[in-house]
Amino acid sequence: MAERSASRTAVGVAMLRAAHQLLDGEPRVLDDTVVVALLGPEAAARIRAEPERFREPRAMALRSHVLLRSRFAEERLRTAVGRGVTQLVVLGAGLDTFAYRQPAWATPLRIYEVDHPASQAVKRQRLEAGRIALPPNLTFAPIDFERDTLEAGLVRAGFDPAARTFVSCLGVLVYLTGEAIAELFAFVARLAAGSECVFTFGGTRGPEDAGKPSLATVAADLGEPWVSSMEIEDVEAVLVRAGLPKPELMSRSAAAEWLGTRTDGLELPRRDRVAGVVVR
Repeated sequence: MAERSASRTAVGVAMLRAAHQLLDGEPRVLDDTVVVALLGPEAAARIRAEPERFREPRAMALRSHVLLRSRFAEERLRTAVGRGVTQLVVLGAGLDTFAYRQPAWATPLRIYEVDHPASQAVKRQRLEAGRIALPPNLTFAPIDFERDTLEAGLVRAGFDPAARTFVSCLGVLVYLTGEAIAELFAFVARLAAGSECVFTFGGTRGPEDAGKPSLATVAADLGEPWVSSMEIEDVEAVLVRAGLPKPELMSRSAAAEWLGTRTDGLELPRRDRVAGVVVR
């Protein structure tokens, strides 16, 4: 593939996070102080002009999932830093904003944002346009997986394979083949004990929702088709083969606490598809 456009689904996810900042009430599930500036004034104006589009039930459900998966990852990361994790790898970073709004406890981390070069180039343009400063502990790691491996690309960017590492893999597995998923978790298993990977899983199973296209269909129409479908038992089997323990799912009690008492319609997702696994 000689050319590839930047990810359109990444923009969609960022729009959901921005809608939370602009339309939803308190408490903030994810206090993303950067995403609105990253998307630019036209995106903010569109959200404010079409609030009903973002308050449609399926949009609310997807927003809840997007917010909770990031909150789960960031809470797990904070705990991991406490046990000596010194590197953060954000896979398929898209328009993720953690590095640009990181709390004080994260500043000792070396953060690596991994993405396709085309998507990363667009993000850097957005960062410049939004006058968003690049933190000193951030390294961009553009990797074209048709030409390079994750580990090789990271090492080239300065990554230390021997250091305790946290891998954030949100909204990524559905785009990987079974072989690539196995390789990813084999990489995680080789990391130092105490390292961790937080990930989402799911896939193409299930009917269209009330006559509306499924998320998999929407992604395919955007030119970013899902290629893998995994239930929790599939995930556990891959982890066991890689030599990793069973994952810990995001608990519904924690998710309910992060959501808090709300009047804006955000609710718990029907299914938990966010998990973390710690290297032993």
